[in-house]
Amino acid sequence: MRIADITFRDKPLFLAPMEDVTDLVFRSLCKDFGADMLYTEFVSSDALIREVEKTRDKLILRDSERPVGIQIYGKDPDAMVEAAKIAEAAGPDLIDLNFGCPVKKIAVKGAGSGMLKTPDLLLEITERVVKAVKVPVTVKTRLGWDENSLIIETLAEQLQDVGISALTIHGRTRSQLYTGTADWEKIGAVKNNPRIKIPIIGNGDVTTAVQAGECFDKYGVDAVMIGRATIGRPWIFREIRHYLDTGELLQPLSMEEHVDFVKKHLCANVEWLGERRGILHTRRHLAVTFKGLPHFRDKKIKLLQSSSFEEILQLLSEVGEEYKDFIPSEVQCNNDSLSNEPDTTQQENQ
Repeated sequence: MRIADITFRDKPLFLAPMEDVTDLVFRSLCKDFGADMLYTEFVSSDALIREVEKTRDKLILRDSERPVGIQIYGKDPDAMVEAAKIAEAAGPDLIDLNFGCPVKKIAVKGAGSGMLKTPDLLLEITERVVKAVKVPVTVKTRLGWDENSLIIETLAEQLQDVGISALTIHGRTRSQLYTGTADWEKIGAVKNNPRIKIPIIGNGDVTTAVQAGECFDKYGVDAVMIGRATIGRPWIFREIRHYLDTGELLQPLSMEEHVDFVKKHLCANVEWLGERRGILHTRRHLAVTFKGLPHFRDKKIKLLQSSSFEEILQLLSEVGEEYKDFIPSEVQCNNDSLSNEPDTTQQENQ
């Protein structure tokens, strides 16, 4: 499978761009566990051209991440073009345009999935960005604004015609947010359209190795993108890759492996961001990693409320000792639990 000149192995696995999640540290962890393609948190075009420091920091990339894409969003064509040029200068392997974020304060202003209500403008922005940069341009979007405007099949052809190199489809409409289930039949319909020649990447509700295998085999997608199921559980990439390669399921991580992973993540975050911000960036994952442990509520509260690096390390060691003979069950990432996850696409400060 190829996106322009970027070559991937068969049945590649992509990490979805998620605000406050896919920072440099988390991307590196996912890479270590076998993710084939990484994306930054999504970046506001307006904030980028105004040189907001926190936004500029999102463009920091490491060669060890490659291939890696920078995702930008916005609704003004001139701003999107200028932001794309700034993003290109940071050295990504591609630029991805976000036309899928469903968060209200973004979508109702016409950006993210709000662009699905103005497809002509969406296509204008895409075409202008494609012409403005030398790296491949890809798009991530949804099926349509709502059930009465399922435009994805026509839109996919139009996006291909204006020059994008790949299309990622989340199998929901904007009005669904993250409720219900992703419609992979509609993703498959786009992939199986004989006029479509660019890679189609499927996204939505993939939480297990078996599900990922079915998405490849049943719907024929070129790659599977995984988002919320990676939170607190980036080893899902290793589980899926093992299953795709061997047809066998891996055993769940031991408690020792769980604790070692969280310590590694915490230490890397603190080293990169400092103690306060590093702890904050780890909390979202802490809330999920130990899900399923019996009588864990009090310990979980302490972990999530502590603002001390040393205290959290001590608490994690206590968890490892207290539950050393317990084999953690896999996180139960069914659709209901996913829809209750903290929102990972909050608009950045502008």
